[in-house]
Amino acid sequence: MRFAEPGGSWRPFWLTAAALAVLAAGALALDVPALAVGAVVVLVLGLVAAGCLAARRAWTVRLEGRGPEAVLRVGRERLSLTEVDAGHLRAVRDGTAGVDAGAPVLGGGWSLPRGRAGLPLRRTDGTTVLVPTRVPRELSVALLTAHPAGGTDTAGPGRVAP
Repeated sequence: MRFAEPGGSWRPFWLTAAALAVLAAGALALDVPALAVGAVVVLVLGLVAAGCLAARRAWTVRLEGRGPEAVLRVGRERLSLTEVDAGHLRAVRDGTAGVDAGAPVLGGGWSLPRGRAGLPLRRTDGTTVLVPTRVPRELSVALLTAHPAGGTDTAGPGRVAP
């Protein structure tokens, strides 16, 4: 794996668990039935865990492989790097190109998740997609390094021109 960015964190789950532990201790001290307290704790933690797991599955960005086999995955969607315009990606990295208005988000959804920027990728068919990432610069360098036609000017190790 060349690049991996988790789509979500378990931090909200653990913060909720800590808050519920304090509230449950207070409720039990006030003689609230333990079965009711336990049911509420399990229900709330289950909902928060489902949300954390869904975020991790839907928004995790992975770049696997190198050259013609390289694939970018965002959630369940995958995009072969042979379908990505490396010249446009270099222009985006240099700040001379941007994104088309209304470009869809890779991985689904109506808009970018909170806390993420959209790295525009132009496909070879002319359409543009946004890749949701917290570190667009690092992802663009990883994409250019793994791209079949894009690794020559990134100063990445292990690339020798024929």
